[in-house]
Amino acid sequence: MSLKKFGPNDVIVNTMRAHPSCEFLVYDGKVYYNNIPQMSGANTDNILCTTGSGYVSLYEKNIDRAFTNTDRIIGPSGPGLSSYTASVESAMADSEPNKFVLDTGRIYPFLIKDSSMQTFKTMRDDIYSSFMVGDIISGSTGSAYEIVYPLPNKPVFLGGGMGTPKRYQYPMSASITREFMTGAAGIARRGAGQRQTCYDLTPGGHIIPASSFKCTPYHRHFWALKNRLDFYGILSEHYRVSSSYGDKNLQKVNLISIPEIFFGSGIKPGTVSLKWYYTGSLAGELRDTKRNGELIEVSGSSVSSVAGVVLYDEGFILLTGSWALNDESLVLAPGAAADNPKWIYFAVGANDGANQTTIGHSNFNKIAFNLSFKGASDTQVVTVFAHAKRGEANYSNNPTYLQYGQTLLQATSSHVYEENPNRIIANTVSSSYSGYSASFKRQVYISRIGIYDDNKNLIGVATLSNPILKEEDQDYSFKIRLDI
Repeated sequence: MSLKKFGPNDVIVNTMRAHPSCEFLVYDGKVYYNNIPQMSGANTDNILCTTGSGYVSLYEKNIDRAFTNTDRIIGPSGPGLSSYTASVESAMADSEPNKFVLDTGRIYPFLIKDSSMQTFKTMRDDIYSSFMVGDIISGSTGSAYEIVYPLPNKPVFLGGGMGTPKRYQYPMSASITREFMTGAAGIARRGAGQRQTCYDLTPGGHIIPASSFKCTPYHRHFWALKNRLDFYGILSEHYRVSSSYGDKNLQKVNLISIPEIFFGSGIKPGTVSLKWYYTGSLAGELRDTKRNGELIEVSGSSVSSVAGVVLYDEGFILLTGSWALNDESLVLAPGAAADNPKWIYFAVGANDGANQTTIGHSNFNKIAFNLSFKGASDTQVVTVFAHAKRGEANYSNNPTYLQYGQTLLQATSSHVYEENPNRIIANTVSSSYSGYSASFKRQVYISRIGIYDDNKNLIGVATLSNPILKEEDQDYSFKIRLDI
């Protein structure tokens, strides 16, 4: 079968954009994603091995894998951790290179230090330099112990010590997070005896540099977004950190972070909706009806007021609306005074540590929140057209193409191998009459199309769900699409 070359108009490359819906429900310190309940497995309470139902697993590793603290080290001699300083360190000292990893029954990322200098993205250089060539650098499996052992007699705890959350572990999960920023005292002003910001406030509210610059702000996420907020000020004045609508340095700010895995390349403007429920009834709703990032109240006590903004490309929602939605009295933070429902308290309980137990107020479990939007998923699509023109593609290598029972060879010996040149093609033309042989026509059934590169290497096969009958005087074009 001869190869055909794609013409200049036979290969089309484009981008297909879809807008999948995404919805979160927050109730009593729990987050629910797209109304998907937490599914129990045979070995774990959550088959995704994430911390809750509102999380997604990035690579979906460790599906329904139970964590078993076997107290066993994977290695040549496999000592236990019960006598940590004696057995582990002495065994490490006798092993070169070091190959001891804690066995917990779960998948973990690892690499071996070599001359390529490959390491984990967030691993510090000083920690990496402490490993010897041949040492195993591995991530955590979620155990109470760190599983990385570098130099003999020198264990390194990448997560900061035993019993603390570890980095580089599977599953890598994500969910929305709420962060409440407490205004001037928490965002811009230095506390007494604290080096938490690089700025201070004068009595007139002006920001001036502090005496020490070796410091970080209380709410570093807000400071990281300040330049971006001013950049989007061309869309709306409500974005700006300081404008006629207020100064976010001095306001209480409710920041909701949405990981990129939920919205893809960006949140679709005009699809964002925030709903606040009290005892099952809708107390207020915000929507970005203008598609410029402004979250406008469409239902509640102050309709048409702007309560915050959306950063579509970055996945952040900042709420500053501080008016009361109703007259109910709620305690929405541990040790805080009672207050009315306000947009600055939206999504309280979304991975911020607040729930009925920590709040200790009877009305907390009467509130619920709904956040919905549409993302943007871009898929690169390659479309090719394969043509079977008339007079072409009229032969098949399928053994059934030839009439059954014919002699394959005409002559064969130690000097010659000759096939039978008089073999007859099977007549596959159908007839409406039983036992009647219709007139012979040259025809084939096309079932697969092979795609080759410039070096004639087979790189892909397109298989039809049902073979297509092609007669000699027919033209066919096959459309093949590949999503990358």
